Amino acid sequence: MSTLGPDYSFEQRAQARGLSIVAGVDEVGRGPLAGPVTAAAVILDPMRIPQGLNDSKKLSAKKRQALHDDLLLCADVSIAHASVEEIDELNILRASHLAMERAVAGLKQRPNHLLIDGNMIPRGLAGLSEAIVKGDSRSVSISAASIVAKICRDYVMWDLGQHYPGYGWETNAGYPSKSHKLALEKLGVTPHHRRSFKPVHNILYQGK
Repeated sequence: MSTLGPDYSFEQRAQARGLSIVAGVDEVGRGPLAGPVTAAAVILDPMRIPQGLNDSKKLSAKKRQALHDDLLLCADVSIAHASVEEIDELNILRASHLAMERAVAGLKQRPNHLLIDGNMIPRGLAGLSEAIVKGDSRSVSISAASIVAKICRDYVMWDLGQHYPGYGWETNAGYPSKSHKLALEKLGVTPHHRRSFKPVHNILYQGK
């Protein structure tokens, strides 16, 4: 594994096998107490790969936004969500896989190989797929997907935060920060909270 950050080697190996259209797939938002889980699928143009792609968590907000904007101009990008209702009905793992499946389905091109971040391949994905642990720091296509998924989901949570002030979603993106958990106890549960998640479930059913 390279210590210099992600590269294009996974994509090149697939292309050497005749799999010419390779998409990276990643999701963000498994851990929050509120909001959807968001996935992105990205097919990079090998002649126009933006410099500095990396795991979105390792980038500054400014760099992440700049790369996001570049990717929308030079790559085939698709973003999709699974809702809070789907998370509560299915479970967070299956919902995150559903968001990935939707993101792949939304690409303009039909990929013939998928690079999936993590150690599981969503069951609804057709064709050849490869699960890559810590893929967002190993494959530039997955890095690109992690960046656009995070930017999109952060914006969704910022927007929800305008309608439900007090929970700090503009800054915590729905994750269980101390202030978010305190607000949950003080202000109660919103329609955008995940009722199957223990801190939310406990508040809903305390004393029952």
